[in-house]
Amino acid sequence: MSYGTPDVPPSVLCFATSDATGGGGLQSDVLTLASMGCHPLTVVAAVAVRDTRGIEELFALDADAVAAQARAVLEDIPVHAFKLGLIGNVENVAAIAEILSDYPDLPLVLEPALSYAEGDEGAADEMLAALAELVLPQVTVLVASRHEVLRLALASLEDADADADTDEQLVLEDAVAHLLELGLEYVLLTGAGEPGPQVVNILMGAGGVVRTDAWERLPGRFLGAGATLAGAVAAALAHGMEVPEAVREAQEFTFQALTGAYRPGMGLALPDRFFWARPEERDDA
Repeated sequence: MSYGTPDVPPSVLCFATSDATGGGGLQSDVLTLASMGCHPLTVVAAVAVRDTRGIEELFALDADAVAAQARAVLEDIPVHAFKLGLIGNVENVAAIAEILSDYPDLPLVLEPALSYAEGDEGAADEMLAALAELVLPQVTVLVASRHEVLRLALASLEDADADADTDEQLVLEDAVAHLLELGLEYVLLTGAGEPGPQVVNILMGAGGVVRTDAWERLPGRFLGAGATLAGAVAAALAHGMEVPEAVREAQEFTFQALTGAYRPGMGLALPDRFFWARPEERDDA
């Protein structure tokens, strides 16, 4: 796998949570984008207090501060794609959605990152409903697990005063179709959390399944696998790839990063986004 290195690499603007471990959040985006030949631009929307074993607390920044960061860099540097992760609260969703609406022609990758929001289901659902209403119509690719797709669809339906009895019966296929009806272009349904000897990822669009990719299920658990995949999709789109090709390239990058994952702490392993720069004889044990 190789990436071009032009005099000025394409820039990708990321809105996400700061993760001091370097496993997920903005730090993951910086590592992934840089490794794939892009220039990462970062807007801190929230700060996570966490280690590799889990998250303790999440502090969302003021929406005005988030918007100011973005506006300043956007007035200076041309952007080729956006990547949106966990951004803390509804106010930040609204502020970022307004900014994104000024750039309708640029690809946008959304990663809900619900693992960061665990422990406050009500706040998470409120934020998901805001994402569905304000952001999803602008999204090029949603990178999400079955759990995240269902929760995002349910939050949207509840926000629209849908029948609660039917909400519980919502199946995955209906959930994906509902999200696509909101204006979303593609859903990359990730299979890491599903049982089986392989991880099966499915790219779906308005016409149905676009591509299906199966990958060897690697042993162990990882911090930042979803963030790496979403960031890699954004990087590939910034390089000008079409969505199906970008999704395939991003999966290959992520698989290599997870194959070379290492455990710097006492918890989960972290993807090695610079796997290609490591000595081949490195012992990861």
